[in-house]
Amino acid sequence: MSNLRSMVLHTFKKLHRTRMKVFSGDEKALTAARVKINEEFNKNKHVTEEDAIKAMIKLGEDVERELRTQVIQAREIKPGVFEARINEDTTKLDNIPFDENAVIEIAPKRRRPCCQSETQNK
Repeated sequence: MSNLRSMVLHTFKKLHRTRMKVFSGDEKALTAARVKINEEFNKNKHVTEEDAIKAMIKLGEDVERELRTQVIQAREIKPGVFEARINEDTTKLDNIPFDENAVIEIAPKRRRPCCQSETQNK
């Protein structure tokens, strides 16, 4: 159980470090994230089943990765103009310009007989 305890504490600390990095400079978001992390860990501190604890550790790690790679901060620097703070961990995807003339070919659907009609034909 000691190993599980250290894994839980490691996940707890990692979430707080990620929170500090992702929301740096935004006191409202920092506070809200701190409260939520602490609330979730306190809510589940009574759990003793090993598989349940491992599942919650996995969830915490997934949340940490999501925060680190998907959440960005943006602030309005002048009306209608925003500045996004993107770090080295942020997932960056190729941006494909919208083409309103693009046509998606949709194959016509063939009607399949209903399972009830098959039983009626027998």
